[in-house]
Amino acid sequence: MKPVKIGENVVIGDNVTFGENVVVGHNVIIYDGVQIGDGVMVQDNAVIGKQPARAKNSILPDVKKLPPTIIGSGTTIGTSSIIYANAELGEDVFVADLATIRERVTIGEKTIVGRGVAVENDCKVGQKCKLETNCYITAYSELGDFVFVAPYVVTTNDNYLARSAERYDHFKGVTVKDGGRIGANSTILPGKVIHEDGTVAAGSVVTKDVEAETIVVGSPAKALRKVPESQLLRNQ
Repeated sequence: MKPVKIGENVVIGDNVTFGENVVVGHNVIIYDGVQIGDGVMVQDNAVIGKQPARAKNSILPDVKKLPPTIIGSGTTIGTSSIIYANAELGEDVFVADLATIRERVTIGEKTIVGRGVAVENDCKVGQKCKLETNCYITAYSELGDFVFVAPYVVTTNDNYLARSAERYDHFKGVTVKDGGRIGANSTILPGKVIHEDGTVAAGSVVTKDVEAETIVVGSPAKALRKVPESQLLRNQ
């Protein structure tokens, strides 16, 4: 067994477990109970296993302590990224610099979480997805496998824009089925579903569900044409 390589000024909590060939950079904080698989690289200033802090007026339930974070083998955690408690990352996930992955999030194997990406609480992201620079995945969303989210995409989960108690019963993130793709600077409204191989053109505002294998464009987004056969996931 090859030893873990630890940088300077690293803080490691109780009961943290490491696999073989793990590299931990400088100024890293790893909280109690975190499980780190084989061949993981944790770059400088990363924080893993952070318990969430709750604002006094938050609608989220007050949870005293969440279970530890699990980092799959072969995963890379970029510089200054934050992985919260009760997150689970599969094997060979790549988390770029400055990304944030919140509590109760699962990330499937070989998915890329780009620079500055935020994946909010209670999300599920599938395998071999690509979440590009500075996109925002709102809480309670679910992304299937092979999903592509371009830079600066915004997903939303609150139709009431933080007004009236009625909103508490209607929070709902977005759903992107296998092979769904969202172009740069698009906005997806709460609860909308992008079905298998549905494609959202850059700059669109999605106010209705996107049918499978259909390209939508505009504000509000409307069907333009079918996705070319050569672009469909089953033909890759």
